[in-house]
Amino acid sequence: MGVHPIVLCGGPGSRLWPASTARRPKPFVDLLDGPSLFQRTLARLAALPGAHPPTIVTGLNHLPEARAQLEAFGGQGTFLVEPAGRDSGPALLAAAVWIARNDPSGVALAVASDHHIPDDDAFAAAVGAAFLAAAAGHIVTFGVRPTFPATAYGYIRPGGPLAVAPEVRAVDRFVEKPGPDRARALVAEGCLWNSGNFMFRVDVLMDEAARHTPEALDRVREAVEGAEPDAGVLRLGAPFAQAPKVSVDVGIMEKTARAAVLPIDHAWSDLGAWDAIWTASTRDPDGNAVSGAAVVRESADCLVRASEGARVVVMGARNLAVVARDRDVLVTSMEKAADLKPALAALEAASAAPVEPLDAAGPRLKAWLFEKALPLWWCFGADHAGGGFHERLGQDLVPGRLARRALVQARQAHVFATAALMGWPGPWAAAVDHGLDFLNRRYRRPDGLYRRAVEPDGAVADDLARLYDQAFVLLALATTARAMPERRAALEADARALAAAVRRTFAREDGGLRADDASLTYLADPVMHLFESVLAWTELADDPYWREWADDIATLFLTRMLDADGGRIVEEFDETWRPSAGAEGRRLEPGHHFEWAWLMERWSRLTGDPRANQAALALYASGGRGVDQGSGLVVDALLDDFSPLEGASRLWPQTERLKAALLLAPDRGPERSAHEHAAASAARAIWSYLDTPVAGLWRDAPRGAGALDDEPAMASSFYHIIGAIEALQPPRPRRAAPSTDPAPRRTEARLSPAE
Repeated sequence: MGVHPIVLCGGPGSRLWPASTARRPKPFVDLLDGPSLFQRTLARLAALPGAHPPTIVTGLNHLPEARAQLEAFGGQGTFLVEPAGRDSGPALLAAAVWIARNDPSGVALAVASDHHIPDDDAFAAAVGAAFLAAAAGHIVTFGVRPTFPATAYGYIRPGGPLAVAPEVRAVDRFVEKPGPDRARALVAEGCLWNSGNFMFRVDVLMDEAARHTPEALDRVREAVEGAEPDAGVLRLGAPFAQAPKVSVDVGIMEKTARAAVLPIDHAWSDLGAWDAIWTASTRDPDGNAVSGAAVVRESADCLVRASEGARVVVMGARNLAVVARDRDVLVTSMEKAADLKPALAALEAASAAPVEPLDAAGPRLKAWLFEKALPLWWCFGADHAGGGFHERLGQDLVPGRLARRALVQARQAHVFATAALMGWPGPWAAAVDHGLDFLNRRYRRPDGLYRRAVEPDGAVADDLARLYDQAFVLLALATTARAMPERRAALEADARALAAAVRRTFAREDGGLRADDASLTYLADPVMHLFESVLAWTELADDPYWREWADDIATLFLTRMLDADGGRIVEEFDETWRPSAGAEGRRLEPGHHFEWAWLMERWSRLTGDPRANQAALALYASGGRGVDQGSGLVVDALLDDFSPLEGASRLWPQTERLKAALLLAPDRGPERSAHEHAAASAARAIWSYLDTPVAGLWRDAPRGAGALDDEPAMASSFYHIIGAIEALQPPRPRRAAPSTDPAPRRTEARLSPAE
């Protein structure tokens, strides 16, 4: 068939803890008493007639293990190494661009590295059936006929058969992971599980990406361009890390007219939890699957695994999974095996220090900020030779050589200006000037807007003007004007000029705002940050120019961006500035609910608008539904019925919860105590991300909950961190403008990179 296999290899596999860890995740672990899932996948692909050596997409942290297992298998292949994970969309596009170098219209088969398909012949037959449709220009996904109403999988509603391949059906609709009742209905309707495996011509995938997610394709092409493999390894360039983080389902499959699905009946499992491992394992007459130094007596239907020095005895048990690895032990009923992530986060929280009072958390975080983070990021996070700020710092304090986004330069200028307002005695003025100067020299376009990114040497990397970036430049100017009142007039003139360019380029007659200057994309997130920046100028200047603009944005939010109940935010809009008619199960981000609650409460206090206060309270309550009760962490995403969608918990939503909790706390009473407890819980959560070997850095996952030891600290997170720490501090009097000497205030003391 001449198929080009693509293997997506990585991910923490935390639902299979303690066997699977961030360092050695699920694909590389022996879960079924034999070769790893990765090696089983390689063998399954090698058996396909005429298959080319695979293209394996993985991360730098997983490359050594993946190479070792490929060599042990005795196979060949090319590794595409991601500088940062950007989900399946950019990963598949990178592989497609790479394959197209030698076979521009080649047919690719993209598979996960950790799925269990015991029947190799049935798999090969399915690939053969999908080949004709893929060669004819369809993007074919493999839809598994459900054996039960699963809530852990997305679903596909198939349409009519394709003329070119009658076994393959058009896709009528993709459905997000459902709740139990919806899952039963979908199975009854004949919907299929979405296996997440695809077959397509590489030119077709790139054409559809150019139509539906062009920024991802552009960044991926830049990342692959000019790179040559060294000993079978192609390290994708820095632009890959700037690609939008989007799955191939959301970025392409839900939008393309070329989506097709092949219903398959052969056994398949993503082995997503220990109950699935038990189902796929060889069992004794009592239904027990036992491995390692384990003894099972008078028990039935149990999975018992002992590895790496552990010994286990199980007696008189039914329907349990018992997994021991070194000091870590899991005991769970099979019914609860898929719900492990919240328990892991709770385990980490239980091993952490208890929640400390706010009057202790505030000074501790401020000391970390003043004594560690600010000096470190000025010394190592700024490029003192070339200008501007680095995108990230490794845990070894080595900066990443990535294209530098305008938002990072603006956010870092805002950070150091905020530090001045908090009383930091360090060289904040030099740092602010360093960021603003680089922005104006390298990012400002002739039309007055700021481009998205430049290379470390200052060359243009991405000339796109995004509303998101303009918002953060406006915010940096406002914060600097507060910190340097002697320069306020000049800074406000710059801000007004930028505001005029923003309105000229992005504003619509109906009040909506485009997300960038090159497409008809409408998103809530950039509008939120524009509101933040305009609100900052309104609070500073009390000028009708800024107040009226803030009022327009607040009205847009209250009338178009909130649902009728006022508790759910619409994140994406169509060309009429109405909610996009996307797939079933709209995504909610609790972190954004907390951010909007904080902004609307500020607007309410400024204007007395009761609608804003009511919206703030409703949004805060909705955000609270995204707080995992076991760990106390805000999860990344929910479905619009507030059921879990993504169990991961990044750093920034914790900071936004703290800010909203403090601002919305009433003066007294039980509700104040509840808000203060929420803020204290958020402060403890934030500290779990800041607890790194080098004080002053952070990770995007809390220690022990999926974080990698060498995960770099992203500079863009500093904006969120300092906002939370500032909210914990008692108010300080505003600096007054000096009566003489209108020259900019500068701090003489300055840390050099060597210091």
